Amino acid sequence: MSYLSIFFQYAGQYLKTRLTYRADMLVEIFSDLLFQAVNLIFILVVFGHTSLLSGWSKDEMVFIYGFFLVPFAIFGAFFNIWDFTDRYIVKGEMDRILTRPIHSLFQIILERMELESLFGVITGLGIMFYSGHQLGLSLHWYDPFVFVVLVAGGALVYAGIFVALASIGFWSDSKTDIMPMMYNIGNYGRYPVNIYNRIIRYVLTWILPFAFVGVYPSAYFLGRDEWYGYAFFTPVIGVIFFGLSVVLWNYGVTKYRGAGN
Repeated sequence: MSYLSIFFQYAGQYLKTRLTYRADMLVEIFSDLLFQAVNLIFILVVFGHTSLLSGWSKDEMVFIYGFFLVPFAIFGAFFNIWDFTDRYIVKGEMDRILTRPIHSLFQIILERMELESLFGVITGLGIMFYSGHQLGLSLHWYDPFVFVVLVAGGALVYAGIFVALASIGFWSDSKTDIMPMMYNIGNYGRYPVNIYNRIIRYVLTWILPFAFVGVYPSAYFLGRDEWYGYAFFTPVIGVIFFGLSVVLWNYGVTKYRGAGN
């Protein structure tokens, strides 16, 4: 409960700070929406030349993209740690973090939160409702609860992968391009894995399981029963990957040597 209280206090102060500069916040939100629109237009352009892609229709692909935006927005709001090594290791900010009686990862999540990224949830839901209407999808009473569980699993997958990558900074304080490269690889989770060859499909499922962020959980709502097993495995994969990343983080903290001179 103390952690929850601290979270709401940080969130309140963050909103006060951001609302002081409303124009900057609106510009950032608009740029995020523009980026999402460009990706959506890319899908529409592809289907301007074909009606099906490996058995997936345009509206199904759009639905998958909409679902992907929801866990990705949650991840972007609370796990903005792409510059962890440079800011906290190289510049010595980790020394300050470790003097406080709160888990170091939790502190960094609070310091780096970007709550305006949550607008991506609204965009994703809007895209899903539109494409779902086009597909004539119907919902059961329990589907909203399933949706929350699958979204949480997808967000944990993303968080687990990037927290693990950030943990590398405890052993190597040199700047690396792994984070941007991984962001680009994560984009493959927006599309059905069966459009890729077997090796890429395996990597996106079991090594870097970005497929559990978009296509696999979406398959449940699209009625793709051949993917149901993967869909319901989403929260399990999320908990496993995030749990392993926290273990790696905790071990990495014990190897932290300080910024030095």
